[in-house]
Amino acid sequence: MPLTPEQQAEITDQRAQTAQTRRVVAPGMEEHLYTAHPVLDHGFVRVIDYMGDDSAITQAARVSYGKGTKAVQNDEGLIRYLMRHWHSTPFEMCEIKLHVKLPVFVARQWIRHRTANVNEYSARYSILDREFYIPAEEHLARQSVINNQGRGETLVGEDAQRVLEMLKADSARAYDNYQTMIDDGGEDGGGIALARELARMNLPANIYTQWYWKVDLHNLFHFLRLRADAHAQYEIRVYAEEICRLVADWVPHAYKAFEDYRLGGAQLSQPAVEALRKMLKGEEVTAADVGMSVREWREFMEVVG
Repeated sequence: MPLTPEQQAEITDQRAQTAQTRRVVAPGMEEHLYTAHPVLDHGFVRVIDYMGDDSAITQAARVSYGKGTKAVQNDEGLIRYLMRHWHSTPFEMCEIKLHVKLPVFVARQWIRHRTANVNEYSARYSILDREFYIPAEEHLARQSVINNQGRGETLVGEDAQRVLEMLKADSARAYDNYQTMIDDGGEDGGGIALARELARMNLPANIYTQWYWKVDLHNLFHFLRLRADAHAQYEIRVYAEEICRLVADWVPHAYKAFEDYRLGGAQLSQPAVEALRKMLKGEEVTAADVGMSVREWREFMEVVG
């Protein structure tokens, strides 16, 4: 993760500052504030600000003036009850603002979660850095033959090397041309001084962008449930997994409930419940018996083993 000395100095200065406050703080999250946690080859996630903690969730659920007289064990139990029964609004009382550096193609997936506030680095105004995501060889794979959105067997040997060489060469060539287009000419007169908002269209989707992303805990959990899932694309999943680690230190009771009931749990359809009941009775059951498609049956069997 290439942080410049100036960027690292800015982070160090931010972490050195403290302020008195009457609002609730989460000690676990205080330790993460401003620190850049590396993701992929040039990316990172860092916490810029947050609001609330586990007690903010239970306070909202009870609509109380303060912590009240409930024990910590009762707070944890209430949070698990809320998660188990899909009561989402108390989780909206917590918010987090992240600074994320990520490849453009990952950002295009990420932005589909439209329940956050986003402000992205402007390539109309500023010049993008010469940084591209080049996957490690073990993350190169052929197209899956059973899932149009997924990967199949891993590429090895000459094919993998050819892909890496093409990615590196295309990225370098595109950025060289980008520089030529935005250059104002100078002494050699080789530049064109094309408007930045036009020159950027030549850049590939693996170039890095940055944004501030602010979201409440309920919608963050929805994002993490989808993107930290084993079936999610690797390049966005590693960001989600890093955010999971941060959230676990921020709201440990809420995260454990999320982990148990959403991330590690499963939701069954009515036909799936019917099939499971038959299995528990020792009956033989097929997809046709309960009206499930081949794909739905395969997904159901992945859940029940």
